[in-house]
Amino acid sequence: MSESSEWTRNYSFLSKFRRHVNSSVVLILFTVLALACANIPSVKEWYFAIWQNPVSLSVGDFNFFSHGGHTMTLGQVINDFLMAIFFLSVGLEIKREIRVGELSTRDKALLPIIGACGGMIVPVLLFWLLCPHDAAMQRGLAIPMATDIAFSLGVLSVFKSRVPSGLKIFLAALAVADDLGGIIVIALFYSSDINLMYLALSALCVVIMVAANASKVRAKAFYISVGLVLWYTMLNSGIHATISGVIVAFCVPATLKKGTGHYLERIRENIGKFPVIDIDDRHNTIVLDNDQIGVLKSIESAADKMISPLQDLEDMLHVPISYIVIPLFAFANAGIDLSQMSISSLFSGVGLAVMLGLVVGKFLGVFSFSWLAIRMKIVSLPEGTTWKAFASVCVVCGIGFTVSMFIADLSYAGLGAEGAALLSQAKLGVLCGSVLSAVAGCFLLNKNLGPECNKAE
Repeated sequence: MSESSEWTRNYSFLSKFRRHVNSSVVLILFTVLALACANIPSVKEWYFAIWQNPVSLSVGDFNFFSHGGHTMTLGQVINDFLMAIFFLSVGLEIKREIRVGELSTRDKALLPIIGACGGMIVPVLLFWLLCPHDAAMQRGLAIPMATDIAFSLGVLSVFKSRVPSGLKIFLAALAVADDLGGIIVIALFYSSDINLMYLALSALCVVIMVAANASKVRAKAFYISVGLVLWYTMLNSGIHATISGVIVAFCVPATLKKGTGHYLERIRENIGKFPVIDIDDRHNTIVLDNDQIGVLKSIESAADKMISPLQDLEDMLHVPISYIVIPLFAFANAGIDLSQMSISSLFSGVGLAVMLGLVVGKFLGVFSFSWLAIRMKIVSLPEGTTWKAFASVCVVCGIGFTVSMFIADLSYAGLGAEGAALLSQAKLGVLCGSVLSAVAGCFLLNKNLGPECNKAE
């Protein structure tokens, strides 16, 4: 790898790292706000009632926000529609990482993927062992599978340059692989009552997008428009609608209509049309004529076309996802009425299974699978780190907030009073498990990160 491409890769990762860290702060604030609203007597009733308000986007008799002929509530719109946009962003990130990022080659991808597999399998087994005979409880088997990339990278940010870049990249890539596993689980196990007509329409939408990609259609508006139709058809097909976001992401083109060299040459030619400015005149303002303005617009157009639709859409979605969609999801789902629960909820049933799945299961799964692969020389320990520091990051993998909360809602919402109780226990387990993993991870990282992490053990 050339020095310039290595610098570009590191700069891209550091930019992504900072963005996730900033969004994690907002996420924490909205989580705390949700807990406060759910437990302040004068606000509690309003907080729980607001999510039950119906939402419609209608043209005549057609309502876009309807499922099986029933108008969706605000809570359902957030969890089914806005989270589809979140999964669109996740899908774009996964596709980019597979093509040019930390999952693009065997050497880069193997350790995070192996660790992610362990981090999904062991928490599920632990959950099953703690709730072996209760069918309702076992609907939440997948809850402790997830690693929240924003929160986990936020923990690493506390230690700044003390954390080797190899560990940061490992955690980010593992979280991406984890998200992919969560998406597959949602698609396979959280779908029901399949409607063949809507399923056929969904398949037609996918065929249209794949054909458009092959035909070099690069307009983002086209894929977004078809994606909206796909979301509605999948919502009514019985397959969970959020999967539509991932499907759209994998259909969005990652290549340019013409090669990068074509647009670079066009920019160079247009820049050459401008007169050379004398050094003494460089601070003077020059009034451009119409031809020069046209040349500038051509340069701007060529520069825009050098960014693939995939990367452009991912960048466009970052701000609304990080500062609107995810905080709103946290505000709608993290509110737990603690007055209706006892501390015993964390020592039995779903609450205990989720909490231990995150705190113990994630660590054991990620670390043991990674350790075995490294000892078998299939992969190597991330450069510049030690086993103690690596184990500390494996503890941080137990922070499973956003996707864990989402899967909890899929598992228990709509099961009546029993489902509501199990959902509250699961959310409490997610919150406590994530907090414990974060605190334990911070303690261990502070203890185990040192000068020796700048060289391989």
